[in-house]
Amino acid sequence: MKLSNFGFNLPDELLAEYPSEHRDEARLMVLNRKDKTIEHKLFKDIIDYFDENDVLILNNTKVFPARLYGNKEKTGARIEVFLLRELNQEQRLWDVLVDPARKIRIGNKLYFGEDENLVAEVIDNTTSRGRTLRFLYDGSYTEFRRKLTELGETPLPKYIKRAVEPEDEERYQTIYAKNEGAVAAPTAGLHFSKHLLKRLEIKGINFAEVTLHVGLGTFNPVEVEDLSKHKMDSEEISIRPEAVNIVNTGINNKKRVCAVGTTVMRAIESAVSSNGMLNEMEGWTNKFIFPPYDFSIANSMITNFHTPKSTLLMMVSAFAGHDFVKHAYEEAVKEKYKFYSYGDAMLII
Repeated sequence: MKLSNFGFNLPDELLAEYPSEHRDEARLMVLNRKDKTIEHKLFKDIIDYFDENDVLILNNTKVFPARLYGNKEKTGARIEVFLLRELNQEQRLWDVLVDPARKIRIGNKLYFGEDENLVAEVIDNTTSRGRTLRFLYDGSYTEFRRKLTELGETPLPKYIKRAVEPEDEERYQTIYAKNEGAVAAPTAGLHFSKHLLKRLEIKGINFAEVTLHVGLGTFNPVEVEDLSKHKMDSEEISIRPEAVNIVNTGINNKKRVCAVGTTVMRAIESAVSSNGMLNEMEGWTNKFIFPPYDFSIANSMITNFHTPKSTLLMMVSAFAGHDFVKHAYEEAVKEKYKFYSYGDAMLII
């Protein structure tokens, strides 16, 4: 498979600027891999596809307000700073992206907030847009993190052209988010409402929670035609014993084990034992899944509709079959499904 196999034309009007009014009333396309059939439903109808003791694996990462705006010393130029990951808590070192990058050099200082009492110094270049910043703040670490949260805004994806609204803080977070550390939401999970989760629980569905802190590596464009040459950025994973027990019991009992989102699929496929079961894991993954690929853990998957030539589309194609997914996407465009983070969903069984 080559990069050019994953291109398609996506009309601008199919990009979702806003989510469905009710989370679980987004549209749902159901792909049956065995029968090669496609059904059109609402997301809340997924309950009809799961039975008692089936397993849903959720990513409980929590998005933090990663986008800050500061001013460069002397010139006062407005600079966007996107926090990627904390490198050193004690020294307050962070990996960030800056925009416009050409104006930001080692030694520059950036000032944040009206009172400018949060300052960052550029201490290294990492990539063309990447920098390492040391934050200077007169207060405890807890107060410093509180300040970052206060000054930061919800990191909506760049293709959403509208301004961030207060409601996005809640909209761009799954209702089961717990462990802060993601710079983008695991968007397949955005479709679950409390009511739907409760109905699934009553039906006897088991939930296993894993953590993968979504970084921007998931969304970095693939720039090589030969997919085997693409390098994924690393993202942090935590898979605890309780989740391992729930998932492996589901596998042993031949139940439906469903990965809710590509981030869950990456996490669990990064922690597979030699006999095809899920292992505990605390660490990092840079796993890149593209066709052909044999999946070990999940036998079904919930996902959104993804960007042309994205690593996410490649994973979905590996899971459901390239030609079938291509056909499904053509149908999605024809039926005016909404794409990307706030868009509609797909269930692959």
